[in-house]
Amino acid sequence: MSDAAALPGQPRAVVASGPATARAVNVLAPNPSAMTLDGTNTWLLSEPDSDLAVVIDPGPLDEAHLRAVVATAERAGKRVALTLLTHGHPDHAEGAGRFAELTGTKVRALDPALRLGDEGLAAGDVIRTGGLELRVVPTPGHTSDSLCFHLPADRAVLTGDTILGRGTTVVAHPDGRLGDYLDSLRRLRSLTVDDGVHTVLPGHGPVLEDAQGAVEYYLAHRAHRLAQVETAVEDGFTTPEAVVARVYADVDRSLWPAAHWSVRAQLEYLQDHGLIPGGPE
Repeated sequence: MSDAAALPGQPRAVVASGPATARAVNVLAPNPSAMTLDGTNTWLLSEPDSDLAVVIDPGPLDEAHLRAVVATAERAGKRVALTLLTHGHPDHAEGAGRFAELTGTKVRALDPALRLGDEGLAAGDVIRTGGLELRVVPTPGHTSDSLCFHLPADRAVLTGDTILGRGTTVVAHPDGRLGDYLDSLRRLRSLTVDDGVHTVLPGHGPVLEDAQGAVEYYLAHRAHRLAQVETAVEDGFTTPEAVVARVYADVDRSLWPAAHWSVRAQLEYLQDHGLIPGGPE
């Protein structure tokens, strides 16, 4: 059995509904899979002495789960006042419309197509609800609309799918781009260095106690995969399918379709930087 403290990011041992920090409570959605790990983490955030709460990523369109989020807030004597989305993938956002009906809240997101109400989200926005402060951090790469939310009072960052609690995430090409993703990881690293962030509240998987260690692991992993893909191309494996079979041979084949997205993003990145044939002249 692995010692969690020795794993990248120092994950907590258990993924479950319940308090994660002084201001963050997880309501775990019942949608576990190879891609969603234990399920989607729906985050309920509030100041301890406030009766207002913010929900990040209501999750899938599952009536029981959405009502469980509302019930969790009500048991704590709180009312959901705002809904935010880290990005538009269905396991995070599909239930947002129904959740808005249940709570009477607006839904704010970077992508206008996902919003309910007039307000969106943009880099540098500071959201204040019931004394709670959240800072919007643009982190494109997994998708073009991916955002993270910095929770300064808990020295935490909510990362959606940009950093997971276990394993690594997919760059969902063509919408996601590897260059953007690497820039986003560096932006998160600066939060850990300059702003003292030490806790990652991910969209899937366990809470991570070592945010800087998690980011450094992700950056090292991406550098390693890029080198592997570059070598595979040099050895004659030039199609995404061939590269996946070569580079991801030790990965469960059920994850290969997702690996194809990341490989396409890596090939594009290497071509754009003149490291393999192809790309812009």
